[in-house]
Amino acid sequence: MHVLDLLQLDSLGLSLLWGEETLLGQEVVGVTATDLEEPGRFLGPGELVLSGLVWWAEGDEAKADRFVSALADAGATALLAGEETHGTVPAALVDACRAHRVPLVAVPARTSFRAVTEAVYLRQWGDLSRRPTRLFALPEIVRGELSRLVEEGAGPSELLERACAHLGRVSCYLLTAAGRTVARTPAAPALTAVQASAAVARGGFRLHIEGAGSPYDAWQLFVPDPDAAPPRVLHEIADVLARCRQGQSRRHAAERLAGQELVGVLESAQTLPAPRTAPAAAAAAAAAAPAAPADTGALEEALAVAGLPAGGPYRVLAATSGDALAEALRHLDGAAYAVGRSVAVLHEDPATGADTVSLLRSVWPLLGQCGGAGAGLRLGVGAPAAGAEGLRGSLQQARFALTAADDGCPVREVEELDTLGELMGGVPTEVRSVFAARILGALGDGMLRETLEVFLANNCSWARTAEALHLHVNTVHYRIERVELLTGRDLSRLDHKLDLYAALRCG
Repeated sequence: MHVLDLLQLDSLGLSLLWGEETLLGQEVVGVTATDLEEPGRFLGPGELVLSGLVWWAEGDEAKADRFVSALADAGATALLAGEETHGTVPAALVDACRAHRVPLVAVPARTSFRAVTEAVYLRQWGDLSRRPTRLFALPEIVRGELSRLVEEGAGPSELLERACAHLGRVSCYLLTAAGRTVARTPAAPALTAVQASAAVARGGFRLHIEGAGSPYDAWQLFVPDPDAAPPRVLHEIADVLARCRQGQSRRHAAERLAGQELVGVLESAQTLPAPRTAPAAAAAAAAAAPAAPADTGALEEALAVAGLPAGGPYRVLAATSGDALAEALRHLDGAAYAVGRSVAVLHEDPATGADTVSLLRSVWPLLGQCGGAGAGLRLGVGAPAAGAEGLRGSLQQARFALTAADDGCPVREVEELDTLGELMGGVPTEVRSVFAARILGALGDGMLRETLEVFLANNCSWARTAEALHLHVNTVHYRIERVELLTGRDLSRLDHKLDLYAALRCG
């Protein structure tokens, strides 16, 4: 830390009145403020001296000479003279500093001595903290500033930038467990979630941030270069961010509550009272019918309360974990959405041209790693809905696609269900098991079922089935006749073939 460093701080507005370049490059070790006429016994070598010049009297050049002489004898690096008392620094003081070779700097009335002192010690702390030692902590003035910012509701970006401002150009990130960047310092390059997760895996310094949250959106402070900042400083920054996290968690809880209210309105619009006669037909008609105008009005109001733009297009998503779904949607920068317990309504702005489903699909494996092997995360995506009236159908599609999702395809769009097998995957397990037992139960799990599977897989070719099973063709004929007898199906009919194929897929 040198006198020249202070002169380069625009925020202080200091002016050099006298000083040679070699003198301005002297090392500053401390700051002393004094208005004694002879302060020599209170000064040490290398100190800056701050003085409001209360001791100065007009026309008494001898006082100026004695004061500056004491500074020179003590080895002071410079005199910073305040202009507030006299409006300007006296010329006699400039002459005395030139004679004793003590650099003289004017401090404008708008700049407090405290601001100068803080600038000196913060700069010194920043220089020291980058030396090869790991014991430095945040200066008290930085702690105080960060506490004030937290109380005022400052966000994580502002807190992280202010906390790291005196560490130099350090790259520091605040990440979620799934790699989303919550905040980063100006020197830290932007990273996608995949890039951030890979960087964390390569190493660096990482700290968990305490606070309420799920495994999917847990915060962590990450510095790629483990020697870029003292660990104690990073621990103190993490403590500040933990206090900020509490406020974030409260806001997220309020958002989830509003989202669940929207989902509740959407789900209530699906249930229409069925007449007592012909209940099955009435239920089928209710499922196929669009939402009533009154339901649409309630949905539009709920969409507005949840903060979603009016008019769509919308898309409904259903997941096995609402917490994972909420974190996945936060990766969609700038997107408008509302999340309930396990269902979300997403507004897809056509102007952005963003492929939201592809983005969600890229993030989902990262969320799966956070939840662990047993989490079994799945996501179902309904088709786009032009407006509120289409949300009901999109919700049904999303839930059906969620049922169809599996380990091979954990994110399933309803538009992807383009084969009978994939369509059957969306039928609830309980329904599939009953259907399979009803159609195939008489076959058991032995050779008749195996023969049926191979027969259908070979497009009902007797010869290819016999070859695949290493049987005589007559044996295949006999077994298939037994299958038809036990199931009541005729394998020469297409609809009966489909019944048996679907039952095998459900078994």
